[in-house]
Amino acid sequence: MSNDRNKRETITRRLNNSAPSPRQTAKFLTATTLGAMFLFLSGLTFTGTVIALVMATPLMVLFSPVVVPAGLAILLVTTRFLFSGGCGVAVITALSWVHNYVQGKHNTPPGAADHLEYSRK
Repeated sequence: MSNDRNKRETITRRLNNSAPSPRQTAKFLTATTLGAMFLFLSGLTFTGTVIALVMATPLMVLFSPVVVPAGLAILLVTTRFLFSGGCGVAVITALSWVHNYVQGKHNTPPGAADHLEYSRK
């Protein structure tokens, strides 16, 4: 009989020792509540997007002879603008590196200069 009682006390102690702290419980409840709320808002956003797409489809079909070429032109202009900006950044970076290298302000890792001198021979 006492053996059964000891087993029950041991199980009770284990459960009490492995129970989450109030802080862990609060964190879990907060994360669950926020997750459910964001999931609900995501569903609302998706539903609104689908409804707007269904309502806008007839207008897009009617105006597609105008919208498609205009959209293509805007896409091309934007792509060219971003490409030219990227090329400008690349040129400025290269010129800055050359300027710093000529001035002797370049950062070379230790031992890299030896490899550079060896490759020149």
